[in-house]
Amino acid sequence: MTRPRVVITGIGGVTPLANDIESTWKKLLAGESGIAPITLFDASAYDSRVAGEVKNFVAEDYMPMKQARRMDRFTQFAVASAKMLLEDAKYEITDANAYDTGVILGIGLGGLQTIETYHSKLLESGPHKISPFMIPMLISNMGPGQISIFTGAKGPNIVTTTACASAIHALGTAFSEMIMGRATAVISGGVEATVTPLGVAGFTALKALSSQYNDEPTRASRPFDAKRDGFVIGEGAGLLLLETLESAQARGAKIYAEMVGYGASGDAYHMTAPRDDGEGMARAMQNALREAGIDASAIGHINAHATSTSLNDSTETKAIKTVFGAHAGKVKISATKSMTGHLLGAAGGIESVFTALALHDEMLPGTVNLENPDPACDLDYMADGSKNIACEYAMCNSFGFGGTNASVIFKKWQQ
Repeated sequence: MTRPRVVITGIGGVTPLANDIESTWKKLLAGESGIAPITLFDASAYDSRVAGEVKNFVAEDYMPMKQARRMDRFTQFAVASAKMLLEDAKYEITDANAYDTGVILGIGLGGLQTIETYHSKLLESGPHKISPFMIPMLISNMGPGQISIFTGAKGPNIVTTTACASAIHALGTAFSEMIMGRATAVISGGVEATVTPLGVAGFTALKALSSQYNDEPTRASRPFDAKRDGFVIGEGAGLLLLETLESAQARGAKIYAEMVGYGASGDAYHMTAPRDDGEGMARAMQNALREAGIDASAIGHINAHATSTSLNDSTETKAIKTVFGAHAGKVKISATKSMTGHLLGAAGGIESVFTALALHDEMLPGTVNLENPDPACDLDYMADGSKNIACEYAMCNSFGFGGTNASVIFKKWQQ
């Protein structure tokens, strides 16, 4: 069986920087931050009071009010982003292609906002006041489910829930489905909306969130910096339309990049901490390189997981050195969470969008807030800003609680 080539023909999303990808990308390259004081609830009693919120999002701009009210915020983000993606790709789902068009998303926590709302209602008013829409609103697979309902996509409809690696695992699953001939096109990526009282409280209890920069929110997310003190929670969505090259060329589609490799691994180590030596992270990257059929020296750019936590940043650095050897110091590494915060299950989705755009536009985003480099983090993290650099191959990493790791490799599209 000849393996089909898979390309990216559309992108869409809502982020802490802007409610569309074009504006998000411009702000990211300019080094702007989308992190600000939390407004979605009263966070005055919390140790961490900053987040990467999606601002001024109006669900009714993308869907009827009745349907929007029956969705959790994460599902609203998913539907809105899918509509933007299909418009960008100029891809119309019809009777002819509906069964070959899938939706495979990564979502880490799902409808946490819905759970909190109805748990309060249960305690205040009793079980008979719970909405029949509560369960359909909160389950994670309602993200791809509602996209399918709104767009008519009838192909594989799947959600991957693997903490912060969810979106890249979704992309890898979509890639595999397409290679096996089970789909011609897949809407994939990630979505999350957990800037909620319980979400922030839970991560605060884990001592995972930044708490030292509440008065300077744009400085709070500082990957690889010696004064980092935890990640900044974010929300949003980043989706890509993966399409077979044959389908894309037949309809004259614009192509952003080609997806050429995916790798996954498990640490078998700890609930929340990565292995000290980064062995699991390294294997995910090595697996992606092996599938792409390229040597590590071919990679010119990495969008790192780079959460701004002490363990993750130093461990990812070790893993990159393990995989890339002497070439590690030559790779341009971006830590875009410094501007968006950590979108949890959506992180790998929006960061894969950034990686594809970096190849397409030949612009590599910089890393902000890297003012005092950690001696253990001594690679080129582009602390001096975005650069106009052409690369043939780029990698995007995502690593999650439970020791789950994923990497994906994209190739610059050339006719």
